[in-house]
Amino acid sequence: MDLALLRTFVTVHRAGSFTRAAALLGLSQPAVTSQIRTLERQLGRPLFLRKARGVTPTSVGDELAHRAAPHLDALVEIAEGGLEVEAPLRTLHLAGPPEFMAERVLPALVGMMTGAEGPAVRLRTSFGSTDDVLEGLAAGHHDLAVATRRPRGTLLSAGTLCDEEHLLVAGARWAGRFAPGAVRRGGAEALAKVPVVDVHESLPFARRYWTTVFDAPPPEHAALVAPDLRAVLSCVVSGAGLAVLPRYLCEDALLRGELVTLLEPPVPPLRTYFVAVRAGTQALPHIATAHEWLLRAAVAWG
Repeated sequence: MDLALLRTFVTVHRAGSFTRAAALLGLSQPAVTSQIRTLERQLGRPLFLRKARGVTPTSVGDELAHRAAPHLDALVEIAEGGLEVEAPLRTLHLAGPPEFMAERVLPALVGMMTGAEGPAVRLRTSFGSTDDVLEGLAAGHHDLAVATRRPRGTLLSAGTLCDEEHLLVAGARWAGRFAPGAVRRGGAEALAKVPVVDVHESLPFARRYWTTVFDAPPPEHAALVAPDLRAVLSCVVSGAGLAVLPRYLCEDALLRGELVTLLEPPVPPLRTYFVAVRAGTQALPHIATAHEWLLRAAVAWG
């Protein structure tokens, strides 16, 4: 079986589209289509079901991808490393949400970058939403992704990394306007006149907190929107209003007294993080090591 045909097949399987696969391979779409048809003729079985938008692998296609992809990835590693006697310096491509990557993931992996005799691995990082990073992982752009939902299907495998607790916080100036227990007694109505800061116009963090804790509709709009939780934190510390933030991000500001927790619900909202890889790629040492380091670090994150 032609390895070039297998490489094209695995790329289509990961990309979910002949068009995206062609762009990744630097080929024309007709060339990719022709190669897949040739492989299907050789196997005597269809590998993909054509749909209006993209393709879906058949059971035979899924099985072939599961068996072939790890070996093709290993061959790429060998090709990129050349025939040097010493082990090549590998590059690990990571992706995930910017705040969590900056505060948790990257510091946990710094030790992988250096060995007793110098660098052991290079790290390259991409930031994005869960949908973006999982799509990039499936397409082969990343080796490992941190996501806030578990991916579906068999192409990607994922394990639970950690849970983060969400806190309702405000700067000292706004918090001082509430009598002790006022938010607990008054619920969402007690917060009606406090400006809200969030990462998007849809108020994803405030919306989830209001729904799960107050069982009430979320605020109608935000006073300030900043598409990075670290910017939200800075604005709230500066007196912009209240926000819902993960504990890991605002814990230091709470200890310094720059922020105040407005409510301590019996069951706080949690967000679960997952660490995802393409099926079979944990056979590659640098991916397996990064996966193990993150799981160990997550124990300390609590």
